[in-house]
Amino acid sequence: MMGIKYRKGDVRMHSKFMENEFIKQIPILIGLGMFSLLTSISGSSTNLALPKISEDLKITNGQSTWIIQIGLIVSAITFVLFGRLGDSISKTFIFTNGGIIFLVGSLITGMALDFPIIMLGRAIQSLGVAMIMANSLGIVSQYFSNETRGEALAIISMFISIGAISGPALGGIILSFTSWRWIYLFNIPLGIIIIFFSRKQLAVPKVPLKTLSNEIKSINWFGELTFAVGLTLFFLSGVYFQKGLNFFVVGLTFLIIGTVIAFAAFFQDRKFHDSLISNELVKNADYLLSISILLVVMLVNSMSNILLPFYLQSYGGISPFVSGLLLMVQSLTMLIISPISGYISDHWNRYDLTIIGLLVLLISQVGYVMYPRNINLLIVSIPIIVNGIRLGLFLSPNNAIIMGVVDESLSGVAGSLTSFARTLGVTIGISFSSILLFVQLPHVQRITPALGQKFMNAFVSVFVVATVISAVVLVAVIFRRIQNKNAI
Repeated sequence: MMGIKYRKGDVRMHSKFMENEFIKQIPILIGLGMFSLLTSISGSSTNLALPKISEDLKITNGQSTWIIQIGLIVSAITFVLFGRLGDSISKTFIFTNGGIIFLVGSLITGMALDFPIIMLGRAIQSLGVAMIMANSLGIVSQYFSNETRGEALAIISMFISIGAISGPALGGIILSFTSWRWIYLFNIPLGIIIIFFSRKQLAVPKVPLKTLSNEIKSINWFGELTFAVGLTLFFLSGVYFQKGLNFFVVGLTFLIIGTVIAFAAFFQDRKFHDSLISNELVKNADYLLSISILLVVMLVNSMSNILLPFYLQSYGGISPFVSGLLLMVQSLTMLIISPISGYISDHWNRYDLTIIGLLVLLISQVGYVMYPRNINLLIVSIPIIVNGIRLGLFLSPNNAIIMGVVDESLSGVAGSLTSFARTLGVTIGISFSSILLFVQLPHVQRITPALGQKFMNAFVSVFVVATVISAVVLVAVIFRRIQNKNAI
């Protein structure tokens, strides 16, 4: 710890004690991780099911994308709300009940016979996801000390990576042998087991109905609803941007209006007597910088996630199966690196580890810039692997820094804002990269190999921008490190 000197024997005893405490808490990590795994599998396999859902429910492919969008919007809108309720009532109470709501939503989605019902099911499912994600980091802070928090967060990241890897594979098996509905119905028996296990491991209090009612009444509902409107318009802008230049003005209008309304909601909340976001967090420069860096990192990461399928499939003619395997390598690499990174972050300076992670991010973006016109799978795979290393190196120590600089009483809101920053970064990255690509390809409705160098010039230009963004973030983190020389 900063400013404290231990004798060699004291250090060994302290390390042994922390190791024993960590081992005792492993069942809690399994409960948290299994829910993260389940929600990750459900999310990553939904994309694969959209064509079958469109066919079965007799809806257009455009309509089917709203099955994804509704989940993103509902979760983002309610992250902070459920984080605040976790702090004021109980994180474990909100978390475990979020699991129940997730299963109810999965049941409705799996049984849906038309488009409105599947949208309702996905909205309810996403409420559950928000309740889970908003409080999982806070629960880690509640049960794990600063000395072991990095390793604990890394293990949860491993579960998420496993979900991202196995989701498409499991979804593919289900779609090959049975109905898409089982992608959602599969959650129910497994989720029930996880809920019983989690409730046994976590200290879940019995919250009186009156207490719950009073807390809900005390929420700044006007600010929350205003924020919901602003964020919905913000997310909708991305939908229009991805339709091409013909919808650019509509997308830009939605983006500007949505951003203004969302900021207005934030300032309205600051004046509310019991604001959702505590003044302590708003004034915590280290916390704000850390979640801002996370947002930008996820923005850059989503740029490659959205553009690589265009490069590999639409331009390069590679099959979706091979393309999927290549992109899966990133999650697999992260799965391998995360536990190593988590262990190191508990025994080394976390700020230095995030700097290394961001340096690797910069290298991966340079690798994308150097992609050849004629696809070479070996050259293509190297930046993808490097980016997976970056995710593993950066996320666990940065999350540990985020949760380590806030008071435990605020860990629910702090964790929920972290989840919100990740989601917002992904959304902005998708819209931003789509705009940058298609603004260089006017009148192009579909990317094909015939575009040749014209596509490659546009593709490379997007990653030049991503490289510049990565360099700016790296400089910001180095500056933070200089300001916190003695931080752990």
